[in-house]
Amino acid sequence: MLKIKRVPTVVSNYQKDENGEDPNRSFGGCGRNCLKNCCIQEAKLPLYAFKRLTKVGGKEELLLHACKDTPVPFLDSLLLGEWEDRVQRGLFRYDVTACETKVIPGEYGFIAQLNEGRHLKKRPTEFRVDKVLQPFEENKFNFTKVGQEEVLFQFEASEDGEVQFFPNAPIDIDNSPNFVAINVSPIEYGHVLLIPRIFECLPQRMDCESLLLALHMAAEAGNQYFRLGYNSLGAFATINHLHFQAYYLAMPFPIEKAPTKKLATFNGGVKTSKLLNYPVRGLVFEGGDTLEDLSSIVSDACICLQNNNIPYNILIAACGRQVFLLPQCYAEKQALGEVNGELLDTQVNPAVWEISGHMVLKRKKDYDEASEANAWRLLAEVSLSEERFEEVNALIFEAITSGEIDINTQCLDQVDAITSSTHSDHAKMADSQECVVLQ
Repeated sequence: MLKIKRVPTVVSNYQKDENGEDPNRSFGGCGRNCLKNCCIQEAKLPLYAFKRLTKVGGKEELLLHACKDTPVPFLDSLLLGEWEDRVQRGLFRYDVTACETKVIPGEYGFIAQLNEGRHLKKRPTEFRVDKVLQPFEENKFNFTKVGQEEVLFQFEASEDGEVQFFPNAPIDIDNSPNFVAINVSPIEYGHVLLIPRIFECLPQRMDCESLLLALHMAAEAGNQYFRLGYNSLGAFATINHLHFQAYYLAMPFPIEKAPTKKLATFNGGVKTSKLLNYPVRGLVFEGGDTLEDLSSIVSDACICLQNNNIPYNILIAACGRQVFLLPQCYAEKQALGEVNGELLDTQVNPAVWEISGHMVLKRKKDYDEASEANAWRLLAEVSLSEERFEEVNALIFEAITSGEIDINTQCLDQVDAITSSTHSDHAKMADSQECVVLQ
């Protein structure tokens, strides 16, 4: 087991000298050392090149190995080392290591954290919460506006099939690299952002290539306590620029311990189940012959939800071998005035981490009174009803099994239809009476 070292965080977004200037910043371009063309042209950043998939029978293949215990994989040590460097440079908005954390007594072991600084210093949401697909807006905050010092490294597929690390690599702007950056408002140790193809300025919507990149990162980290999360618009994403979050938590998430019921096995060996006896209804996708198989099935499901304007969250666990897909309706209930006032008073916005069982609480009163019953009551408001969940499952299974997913049909103005296309059925139903499939 990797023992996570926690260090005190220097509390300051930027360290400044007596004149109010940051002594570590360069003053070329716009003077903010940002990631835009004005500052990025001559910049260099570390580059981690992960092992390319090998071709087997014309298909990309990567065997999914179990999470490693020892030695610590290089990506793991690189990420933590770079993150701690940014701690010492004072780039975080508050000291996350000072936040109280406890395991709530009960069957599931929900984790409660008192994080009074996050909601006060976190960037506000700058878009509508009733539309899952919205166009990218340059004038709103996006990750090209962060300082280069917040970026830890580039994350790309290796060109020669082997893991490589270049400590000072040029940035290939034309090919829009993937960046790993700190989350300046962290929830836990090692909290980072994975930003796919950053200079393409993609809105917060899922696609197969981006999900595959996130699965690769989980597999490369090789640490069962490192998970990635994704929040769609309407499911408490706060920035409309495509990104995943990730951090370390050295214990199981409650959702990982929940029982499941198998629904289907698709081509490529991807097994689909539904959660049982958990406050939020959701699907679990796991296994598969390749990471590409898993990414293809899960991204089809996500695109179906996006096209039908259904907000959702994703948790990537088990070193990229397991993905939880969680449609939700809390923001919709808020807008309709259907959420209990006591729950609203907590100011908790249940995104992927809260839904997975890591309850980030903003008031000491809620932390002191935290109980499994209170956590369950909040998360139950997030979940779709049983009837609605079955309807959504039917949409997802129809989309996956009929191939009604065309990435080019993701219109940002009209999201209430799935464009049909004719493809062969690529699913093998493991147990037809257990499967929910739209006829």
